[in-house]
Amino acid sequence: MEEKFRKTGGHPHSLTDIEHEIIHHTELPRTALSDNLDALVNRIGILFSWLWVITVGVILYSVIARYVFSQGSVMLEEVQWHLAGAAWLVGLSYTLVHDDHVRVDVLHERFSLKTQAWLELLGILLLLMPFLVIALWEVIPYAMSSFEQGERSQAPGGLPMRWIMKFFLPFSMGLLIVAASSRLLKVTALLFGFPHPVSSNGGTPEGEK
Repeated sequence: MEEKFRKTGGHPHSLTDIEHEIIHHTELPRTALSDNLDALVNRIGILFSWLWVITVGVILYSVIARYVFSQGSVMLEEVQWHLAGAAWLVGLSYTLVHDDHVRVDVLHERFSLKTQAWLELLGILLLLMPFLVIALWEVIPYAMSSFEQGERSQAPGGLPMRWIMKFFLPFSMGLLIVAASSRLLKVTALLFGFPHPVSSNGGTPEGEK
């Protein structure tokens, strides 16, 4: 049983044997550029994952202050969901890079790898990318307007400089575009051979030498 929990390797996309049984990933080839884009998203995702720790800390402090010392704070309550929202938004791109997002297509894992890749290609080009570009186009003025107005919470004692949180919207959309571009490069590498796929050590894949 312990063997089931053995790690399959040090690569960031590696899974335990148990995870392989319940999580399906489309195994796409890597490219030099997609590796760089993935590394960028990974670093940002890991950095912002600490927001969840901070969020839990704020929640614990708020609960103790309210129920032990009878000192409630509107600002702390608003900070909780602002931090959680920011962490969730940034985490979307990290999830896409690791192919850990939820798939609602129950037939996907039954298709061949090439069919999965074609679905990925069409989904990214026709659905995901247009949505992200339109969303980014719309949220940039929204965030800028909040900044120009010096927006703050309308609640008494609420969060000042609320406009800072609004900038997570365009930031997260831009980061998702980076993650989707990396995914697109891997799909085209599989289907069309460009960009040129690389092996795990950065060289030419076996069979292409």
